[in-house]
Amino acid sequence: MLHGRGAEQDRIAALVARARAGESAALVLRGGPGIGKTALLDWAAELTSPTGRPVRVLRASAAEFEAELPFAGLSQLVRPALDRLDRLPAPQRQVLASAFGLGGGAPADRLLVGLAVLSLLADLADDGPLLCLVDDAHWLDSVSAEALLFAARRLHAEGVVMIFAARDGVFPAPGLPELTVSALAPADAVQLLDPHLAPDVRMRVLGEAQGNPLALIELPRVVRADDAGGPLPLTDRLQAAFHGQIDRLPTGARTLLLVAAVEDTGDLDVLLRAAAPLGPGPADLRPAEEARLVEVTGRRLRFRHPLVRAAVHAGATYPERLAVHRALADVLTTPDTADRRAWHLAAATTGPDEQVAATLERTAEQARARSGYGAALAAFERAAELSGDAAAQARRLLLAAESGLQSGHLDNAVRLAERAAGLVDEPAFHARVAWVEGHAWFWQGGHQTAYDLMSQGAQLDPGQRDALLVAAFHPAWYLGEPYLSACLDQLATLDHPVARYQVAAVRGRPLPLATVAAQVGAEPRDRVQLCGLGFVAGQDAETYELASGLVARCRADGVLGLLPTLLFFLAEAEFFHGRHRDAAVSLDEAIRVARDGNQPLWVSQLLAVQAVLAAVAGDEARCQELVTSALDGAAAGAEAGGRAWTLWAQGLLDLGQGRAESAVTRFAALQENPYAHQVCAYRSVPDLVEAAVRAGVPEQAEQVYTRFSAWAERVDQPWATSLAHRCRALLSGDEQDYLLALKAGGRPFEQARTELLYGEWLRRARRKADARGRLHHALGTFDQLGAAPWAARARGELEATGLRAPQPAASAAADLTPQELQIARLAGTGLSNRDIAAQLFLSPKTVAYHLYKAYPKLGVASRTELAALAL
Repeated sequence: MLHGRGAEQDRIAALVARARAGESAALVLRGGPGIGKTALLDWAAELTSPTGRPVRVLRASAAEFEAELPFAGLSQLVRPALDRLDRLPAPQRQVLASAFGLGGGAPADRLLVGLAVLSLLADLADDGPLLCLVDDAHWLDSVSAEALLFAARRLHAEGVVMIFAARDGVFPAPGLPELTVSALAPADAVQLLDPHLAPDVRMRVLGEAQGNPLALIELPRVVRADDAGGPLPLTDRLQAAFHGQIDRLPTGARTLLLVAAVEDTGDLDVLLRAAAPLGPGPADLRPAEEARLVEVTGRRLRFRHPLVRAAVHAGATYPERLAVHRALADVLTTPDTADRRAWHLAAATTGPDEQVAATLERTAEQARARSGYGAALAAFERAAELSGDAAAQARRLLLAAESGLQSGHLDNAVRLAERAAGLVDEPAFHARVAWVEGHAWFWQGGHQTAYDLMSQGAQLDPGQRDALLVAAFHPAWYLGEPYLSACLDQLATLDHPVARYQVAAVRGRPLPLATVAAQVGAEPRDRVQLCGLGFVAGQDAETYELASGLVARCRADGVLGLLPTLLFFLAEAEFFHGRHRDAAVSLDEAIRVARDGNQPLWVSQLLAVQAVLAAVAGDEARCQELVTSALDGAAAGAEAGGRAWTLWAQGLLDLGQGRAESAVTRFAALQENPYAHQVCAYRSVPDLVEAAVRAGVPEQAEQVYTRFSAWAERVDQPWATSLAHRCRALLSGDEQDYLLALKAGGRPFEQARTELLYGEWLRRARRKADARGRLHHALGTFDQLGAAPWAARARGELEATGLRAPQPAASAAADLTPQELQIARLAGTGLSNRDIAAQLFLSPKTVAYHLYKAYPKLGVASRTELAALAL
């Protein structure tokens, strides 16, 4: 029975009740050691349904000593469900099989492990509600933590509840609700005390325990009324209490407990075999069990509390711990225990040992092959510490840094790369360091440092020069002049397909994008950098085709990490083509994946483009909220990746709301270094021209118009030519320029804006009849796109000609969320829920839930009816 935990029990019971109704949820229990988190998990595990049927429970308890072992926590939790692997999509099945040593496979995207876990749990929940309990989550190995948090954030309608118990200040779980388990109230604390305690001892314990349940149970054994206590924190006081109990055990029992404290699985067979050469045998377990320090269930030993384990470990001498690690390494000789053996060997080694370092390096390589990049980092770093010479140490440190880059641990990647660089003088090695460290700085927003590292590294090794200079283009792009010009000068000397395209896109006549893409290889990672350059070259249609093909490839192969980048480019192309709803769908998915993958650069960029869409829609509050979010979270001293797009968003918002002077200021800022060469700077020039003319300061737009006109001529695209003519029409007032703009042909939104501006010009020229057709057509496009400010303007102009403006037609899809629209579209093509789930990295039940919500909004009841809708 739990005392004083009614609120916490109600919260957990409500989550489980929702799971019985087919909903999913996640919760993080926070609190210090001994506060009762484990007791709440134990209570949750015993919950039953109204019919008395128990909820199925999967459970794991992480331990400090397994925090470096890849998939250790995940293995505990999901191994009972691995018989269902065959039911998962192939990429997910392969990555989990590889993770648990059930099959080989190439290294996969680190986020794919989390998706596979989500699919596995959702499949298991088909048989009834599922409760997943993870104790001491702060000790989870990094691979397990990332996978479980990914799954928890994407739970929706599977009937799965995940509850993590973790200490305060560790185990960050952004996006998940948290519940702090607080100290017991005095009345509840009294209930845990032995009623036969002397009153003075009772008062002393209540005072020291501070409402901590574990302290209330354990301190009476060691506290006396006349004990002066001491300044120790409660956790240390409890550990000391346990240490006192351990000290009173026979030598054999203490040794056996130390073996159990150092071993991480509680496997009794392993414990007894390792302990045998040290003296203890099975009989030595009894005193520890009788003292309630451990409990044995079947062939598994479990410490009653993590503080007991910590007390055992802290109370042992250094030679005793070394001996236990060696004993465990001696018995862990099977292939499936190779990782544990390597770490025990490392822990038993007191100085450089090349043989042990090589063993640990093999463990790191195996972790990397299983997509356990975080675990590989730790193993490579420890192998470096055990290396016998500087060259081997540097090589392993750099491997650790590369793993840090792959796992998203960018600070560690920089730290390890710098350490490696200080150990050797070899130029080629320093070029590799520049690659790793430069990318780590770039992804953190440190563009200047990234550019310096990459450009300097390119001078060190001819074999790596091309790749480093091509990569240096990205930070140079964000830095602007003079770095961009200096980088392009160097790129112009290279015989490299991407370098040629970079130079041509910025300075010359653009090269055929499809041809260049074919030259750089078929892998999405090789082609992704071409997408952004395609917009620089004005090749929007070709970029859309390339990006959409790469997105499809990533969906099929389970490459989640690249999706935010590719979906950003896809959304950009969709927006430029006037497909605003499509862009909203792409951005919505991309932001969720970018947050899952800890990609702040892309989160900022994606939110900023969402802000542009909100500005076009005239949603001022949402636009400003998105701008603020896009600019938040930039690294110290760095500018947010989406800064340029936010300027465009705020300028469009001002222009749409009639605040022309403010719009000029926003757009003009985009024409200055370091933004002037960027995609949104060029694309916003027509907006600046319109705002300047409306504000009565056309001269402020003449210079940028000249630059835009030259760019339009260079890229030779009809839509760009149309915009150049429109700008000239605004500046000159010449009707012929409006006609040329309309004849050249543009995208729906921009063409409608040209028609609106021409219609306004015609009305002012008192040619109302001519104006009506232009304005009517523009209004229809604006209403269809949801561009409310422009629609309102067109409606006002149309009515000023004496014609009643039609009201916008209701859209079947207007009330759908972006995710509902995305799922409804796919369902309309005939794809099953399982197929849609595999494409969108969701569970089939979540897909079914969104369709259930979408059908009544669309007024349909089946996939057949969906197929007939124009979504």
